[in-house]
Amino acid sequence: MSDGMFRTVSGLRRGYDPDEVDGFFAHARSLYEQGPATALSGAEVRHVAFDMVRGGYVTAAVDAALDRLEAAFVARQRAQYVADKGQDAWMSQLGAQARTLYGRLGRPDGDRFAPPEGREPGYEPADVDALCHRLIAYFDTGAPLTAGELRAATFRRRNGRNGYAEAPVDAFVARAVEVLLGVE
Repeated sequence: MSDGMFRTVSGLRRGYDPDEVDGFFAHARSLYEQGPATALSGAEVRHVAFDMVRGGYVTAAVDAALDRLEAAFVARQRAQYVADKGQDAWMSQLGAQARTLYGRLGRPDGDRFAPPEGREPGYEPADVDALCHRLIAYFDTGAPLTAGELRAATFRRRNGRNGYAEAPVDAFVARAVEVLLGVE
């Protein structure tokens, strides 16, 4: 244990730098309590990164807290947007965000994303395509799916040209998380 916000790993293992994590969460709290609704976006929370140090914070605990923080900022932005422009405008904006996903979702299995460059590792297309099928069912039939489920999705590794490049898949999943958070 530490005197900080989160539990720490043993001294020989690596975790997130406690000073960086504590500083970020203190800053985020101040923005949430005193700043405008747009002071920190869900995407900015999702993209924060911390150095790894020996004896640092347990990454899973910090990541879970970041997920909750992202959801809180998205909910706050949604409430402000709805108060300013109305629920219909929010749903219209959310629909526009969702439509940015349709291009990939409409592609056939195995062809949704480009392969990795050179010797870069990639994701197993069948795993990514299975997640895409869940998104299609969510949009088409209202099948249950949460932002948390998207965040927790993992894909097996697939090396070579038969995989999907990781960065575009990660960006796509991040956009899908934004859409689902906007509805939740």
